[in-house]
Amino acid sequence: MSFDLPPQLRLAADRLMEGVSRKDMAQRAGAISARYRAGGGSAAVVASQADATAYVLTRLPATYAACGRVFEELSLRAPDFSPNTLLDAGAGPGGAGWAALETWPQIATAALLDSNRAFLDIAANLAADAPAPLRDAERIRADLTAPGDWPSADLVVASYALAEIPEAKQAATIAALWTSTLGVLALVEPGTPAGWQRILTARATLIEAGAAILAPCPHQAPCPLTAPDWCHFSHRLARSRDHRLAKGAETPFEDEKFIYLLAARPGVAAEAPSARVLAPPRAGKPGIELKLCTPQGTAEPRFAAKRDKAAYSVARRLDWGDALPAD
Repeated sequence: MSFDLPPQLRLAADRLMEGVSRKDMAQRAGAISARYRAGGGSAAVVASQADATAYVLTRLPATYAACGRVFEELSLRAPDFSPNTLLDAGAGPGGAGWAALETWPQIATAALLDSNRAFLDIAANLAADAPAPLRDAERIRADLTAPGDWPSADLVVASYALAEIPEAKQAATIAALWTSTLGVLALVEPGTPAGWQRILTARATLIEAGAAILAPCPHQAPCPLTAPDWCHFSHRLARSRDHRLAKGAETPFEDEKFIYLLAARPGVAAEAPSARVLAPPRAGKPGIELKLCTPQGTAEPRFAAKRDKAAYSVARRLDWGDALPAD
């Protein structure tokens, strides 16, 4: 699936750009990227509505697509999971909530939590004509580094949020997010070695708290990958003309690299785990080579020869990040 922004969200984002200088947006987008790479938090990086608009233009499509991929995986692993309530923690402009509602239209209520007023305001602007759960969402100004009385929800998501939390405070934040989780906690981070390490730390905390890991790991064992290798995935999305201008890019697409974790309460029924493809399949004349993370907790290659028609037929339909069909 493409996981393009839904029409209502696309129109709302386009309205933000009416009468706005594209040159100014490009300059702001570049400054925002530089400040994030330097380790700045959103309060310092996105300090105004103009900054938030630049963020929407350059980052919302990619973060929405990554969340859409993650929620699709959740629907495959736990097909009977049907959330009624949503908490988007570290919500930014609210893209994760839109992606959740596209996956589960029955969501009735939503809460968005962020420490940045500019993000909460622009999330409300984008949702002005959205379905009721997003339009009427509770918007809470709160700091993820200072866990408090956060709402509970069937689905709790924190996307691209842990990177802004000092390492010493991340365990407390994960514990608080888990306390708020009635069904499934979804974490999404940039697909960098540092993002993977944050997910690994959260994974260990959640397993110790009794969570069942639904994806991407097909097991509860320690991660079999070691540096310089790391677990991450990629999604290709189209760039609009404004998106290309803001990023100073010529290519009509970008590849969003991300890593995620789906952790469930014991009452969430899930399909039996199967091996997951950890890298782009390598096709050659003899067949297709896959790199797999297995339910036994190992990372290993698997070769599907062309002469093995059944195995080859399965392998040629697999992509990076897919789970193998159940036997």
